[in-house]
Amino acid sequence: MADSTVNMGSVTGLLEDYLSKFGFEVHPLKVGWYNSVLQESLHLHFPDNCLAVLVLSTPTMFEKTFLPFIEQKGCQGLSDPIDQCVRDCISTAVTQCFPHLDVDVMYDYELLPSRKPKFLAQTAAHVSGAAYYYQQSNVPDQPWGAKKMFGVCVHPKYGGWFAIRALLVFTGVEVDSDLAQPTPVDCVPTREGRIQLLESFNLHWQDWSYRNIITPIQTYSQKQQEYFATKPKQRFDLLRSWGLAPKKNEPTPYVSDSTTNSHY
Repeated sequence: MADSTVNMGSVTGLLEDYLSKFGFEVHPLKVGWYNSVLQESLHLHFPDNCLAVLVLSTPTMFEKTFLPFIEQKGCQGLSDPIDQCVRDCISTAVTQCFPHLDVDVMYDYELLPSRKPKFLAQTAAHVSGAAYYYQQSNVPDQPWGAKKMFGVCVHPKYGGWFAIRALLVFTGVEVDSDLAQPTPVDCVPTREGRIQLLESFNLHWQDWSYRNIITPIQTYSQKQQEYFATKPKQRFDLLRSWGLAPKKNEPTPYVSDSTTNSHY
């Protein structure tokens, strides 16, 4: 049942005020915008006019939030340290800002029992206007034949130097039916540029050149680049070398080598 006392502006305003100081961006969308571009098996099971908010991390999140989080709380359990930090920050935001609202939080790394992601992060970024999702179908006269080229999002300010972290669905908050859907900024409008982007992402992703397909206003710091260039299972040792050791008697966490449908 919708809460008539709460509107989209008040929700997104509170969330942005809280999360922006930790290096996150928030982008509202209607569930219907997301569902309309996907097959039914991938739909979110909420009403079309239900409010959702996509959360992105910007380059500043690492120094503003992640390193202090590790220094203060260490790493616990079996999950990735970045995932732990993001979950802690977003869950705290939801608890403090919306104690009386029903909020379904889905993280980019979470899977359904079917092993499908809980939400398609790059699709959500595109339909919310946060970032343009460039796919193989966006290239006329494709030069790759039968080869599959995976798509990638480009942020209008940060290029590829950002990450899609979570989708929050406010199940009792309705969006006005006449709300106009934003159009993501087409940062790479030419066929040649899109070919370069997709080839850089698919064939040379380790050199990170795809992230600079446009000139970003900010990139990851050298320390952040070192962290993400390190193999997942070795990142804890790197944190320890920076003086961010676990609490006494705390075991070293297991970090999966698997990737998710967002960027680091």
